[in-house]
Amino acid sequence: MSEITLAGLEKRYGDTLAVEDVSVTIDDGELLCLLGPSGSGKSTTLRMLAGLETPTDGEIRIGDEDVTDRPAYERTTATVFQDWALFPHKTVLENVAFGLKMQGIGKSERRKQAREMLERVRMGEYADDDPMNLSGGQKQRVALARSLAVNPDVLLLDEPLSNLDKRLSEDMQIELREIHAELEETFVHVTHDQDEAFTLADRIGIMADGNLVQVGEPNEVYENPKNRFIEGFLGDTNFVAGEVERTTTESIHVETELGREVDLPTTGDADALAEGESVALSLRPEVLSIESTDVAGSDGNAEGEQATPVRTDGSTTNAVVGTVENVLYRGSTIRYSVAVEDTSVFVERTVADSGAFDAGDEIRISWDGADVLAFRDDGSRVDL
Repeated sequence: MSEITLAGLEKRYGDTLAVEDVSVTIDDGELLCLLGPSGSGKSTTLRMLAGLETPTDGEIRIGDEDVTDRPAYERTTATVFQDWALFPHKTVLENVAFGLKMQGIGKSERRKQAREMLERVRMGEYADDDPMNLSGGQKQRVALARSLAVNPDVLLLDEPLSNLDKRLSEDMQIELREIHAELEETFVHVTHDQDEAFTLADRIGIMADGNLVQVGEPNEVYENPKNRFIEGFLGDTNFVAGEVERTTTESIHVETELGREVDLPTTGDADALAEGESVALSLRPEVLSIESTDVAGSDGNAEGEQATPVRTDGSTTNAVVGTVENVLYRGSTIRYSVAVEDTSVFVERTVADSGAFDAGDEIRISWDGADVLAFRDDGSRVDL
């Protein structure tokens, strides 16, 4: 049983509060990613779980045992570090067998188990090599094999892929996911890379300023972020400033810096938003449709003209017209920076889509109001 419970976990360094009141239960066999920017407290949390740091306050339980004050060597965990931490004076096989030796396993048996683990990570042919002669990806596989060889209840991974190039990192993400599925052990993985977290995680715990802000499945935290920080941190979005013009039982009308009133459908009182209240609207590029104003015709609206929201089957269509300022080719996608009134928004479309635009082109941008998220000045999410 390797369920992990963190309760009120805190870590101080003098007057600096690095981790504050972190509480979460990680299920047996789950792969949880702690995701956040540098300095958010995710690695400190992992180090406390590993027994490499002692909590200032709070409790850590693995299974039914309180391990809060136990040193690392008395915990059923193993850690893969960012810098791999391989022994330069030992062969690849000896590196993998080291933990088994510390467990008192005989030489022949530990070499056998180490070879099996190297085969599992596709490094069997390098058993007798000097680890310092390996590539970054190969070193990472050896470090992973060494940690897994001791058969830990919990595997802790502290940004293990950050030193790899993009392609190799993506390959290792898939391999880690497959290894986790095969072993069915509890993994806790720390990363600052959103793509990495979304690829690997059963659940993602998002950290900011030492706090665990939200925990949920990848699609949940992306589609239903708790606050503005999470919305801005997970992927790209346009934040558009606005002010509540009026509210009805069906919709909220927000006057925005786009020079347009944006209509947001609501099923309730929208957390009692008041007329005149400031809000920030999030328009993600994937919810925006774009077309030439020549195609849009009379519905396109001349620049500066109010686009009228149209409700169809419970949806609310909003539209604005702007001018393409910059075109950025990003491989499979094209990003357009579009001037609208006194601000700008970015939109994207795939290269395969017909009708690419050039700087200076006038285009119509439209979206369903139901796809827009709204946030107050304090960053809290408005429940529409």
